[in-house]
Amino acid sequence: MSLTTYLGIDVGSVTTKLALVDENGKYIDSYMLRTAGKPVMAVQNGLNQIKAQATQEYDIKGVGTTGSGRNLAGALVGADIVKNEITAHAVAASTNIPNVQTILEIGGQDSKIIILRDGIVTDFAMNTVCAAGTGSFLDHQAQRLNVPIEEFGDTALQSTNPARIAGRCGVFAESDLIHKQQLGYPVEDLLYGLCQALVRNYLANLALGKELLPAISFQGGVATNKGMVKAFEDILKTEIIVPDHHQTMGAIGAALLAMENHQYTNKETTFRGWEVGDMHFTSITCDCPGCSNNCEIVTIVEGEQEVQHVKRIKDIKGNIIARWGGTCGKWEIN
Repeated sequence: MSLTTYLGIDVGSVTTKLALVDENGKYIDSYMLRTAGKPVMAVQNGLNQIKAQATQEYDIKGVGTTGSGRNLAGALVGADIVKNEITAHAVAASTNIPNVQTILEIGGQDSKIIILRDGIVTDFAMNTVCAAGTGSFLDHQAQRLNVPIEEFGDTALQSTNPARIAGRCGVFAESDLIHKQQLGYPVEDLLYGLCQALVRNYLANLALGKELLPAISFQGGVATNKGMVKAFEDILKTEIIVPDHHQTMGAIGAALLAMENHQYTNKETTFRGWEVGDMHFTSITCDCPGCSNNCEIVTIVEGEQEVQHVKRIKDIKGNIIARWGGTCGKWEIN
């Protein structure tokens, strides 16, 4: 007997996450993998993997996508609903954490803060410009200090005299870290000092003028780092809640949104099926010569096509799955 489920897909610049919830919104399973600059392949591999690890057959009634690659993922799998990360994370947190009022989310390449009151998003801010405070920056600094990223948090917690590191800019933070390292600071003091610097950066850039009330949820891949959790608790003087599935909260939120959409509309899902994982897709980018905007139009075609021979949008043949990128909407298909 198959289990009624809803699928959420969160395609980020560093990782792609997939999650399943049942008809009551209860978490079933999830899977995370590196995007590696190939979001189409990541989505397909994720679908194949989450199906392979299933203990029973899933009857997908709805699919939601989110993340920076949400439009691409939505077009590939036939999503019923496409939502931004703010909405997805807020829905997941509200469902899983009673009375949550603040969400701290730090991913591989960006970070965001979401303020909720009575389950409604009242304010938010995103940082997609500065690398300081993101997961990729922490990875890089851990490599510099020859510390496996998996041991970063536990090592940082051993600090007794954290180094004071400038964290307002990723470049300055790295320079200051190197300087402190040359002065002979212990690795644990450097790591926790870095955590404190990145938390100060996060709060100064994203939380300025915002009231951070408990319960506070810390989501995203960086929430795995115990040093970052402690640094937030030390500075904010309150408990920080790290959800069980903090890394896949965006995908869980997308699945919950798909569930709500299906239960409200009662429409049949547009999900293309698990076979999407084995289909071939080609991404083609062409400039539109229609006006001075010179928009870059991205087209997703089912099957393989010789991209180098395609010079104009009109030359694209085959089953066009989706198309976007224009300002006027002339070419849009999604």
